[in-house]
Amino acid sequence: MQRFEVLPLQRECRMRLGIFGGSFDPVHLGHLWIGEAAMETLQLDRLAWIPTATQPLKPSGAAEDAQHRLAMLQLAVSGREGFVVDPREIQRDGVSYSVDTVGEIKQEHPEAELFLIIGSDSLATMPQWHRPADLLSMVTLAVVQRPTDQTASDQAATDQTGQAALDFSVLDGLVSPERRAAFEAAVIAMPQIELSSSGIRQRVAAGQSIRYQVPAAVQMYLQTHHLYVQE
Repeated sequence: MQRFEVLPLQRECRMRLGIFGGSFDPVHLGHLWIGEAAMETLQLDRLAWIPTATQPLKPSGAAEDAQHRLAMLQLAVSGREGFVVDPREIQRDGVSYSVDTVGEIKQEHPEAELFLIIGSDSLATMPQWHRPADLLSMVTLAVVQRPTDQTASDQAATDQTGQAALDFSVLDGLVSPERRAAFEAAVIAMPQIELSSSGIRQRVAAGQSIRYQVPAAVQMYLQTHHLYVQE
């Protein structure tokens, strides 16, 4: 069974709150695996799952209606202590800026230590985010790191664990060296997960099985509401 490295963090009385946003279109088992790894690696007390309405860097929007995506996410995380679904961005509607969402959460939980969970692709585009310096001043960035096949040409971009090397230099000028070091210490190492929401949508549209790729309750919801069948 996969075990995730637990960071040697000094526990305090402050709540450790993770923030995991995305379109979740639909949510799948890979998302849940990341959530579980984040809880364990970062020693989180709570993980807020935040489905987006419209993402600034994905202006075409999600394939499915926001309320359906929200309902599927609620089904997926139901029963897991510490997982909560936060619908604020869908309720806000329009373009979702992480800096606004995180700012609201910080006001609601001023005592909490906030961790923003993102993928390596999002790390690479961080300078393009809305007010990135303000955002990074409020959170510890926790980047999901996946392995890569090593070849002679890419060994230099791979660390000693076989994980794809993450380039935190994109944050230079946005955060101090001390903050960057804290982000590097909060990496969430993951195995390769060959699942994607787009791939699941394509399988549904083609009439293929998605069993064991999404939670059973999500699969039932998809079938009941005939979602993604027109792609």
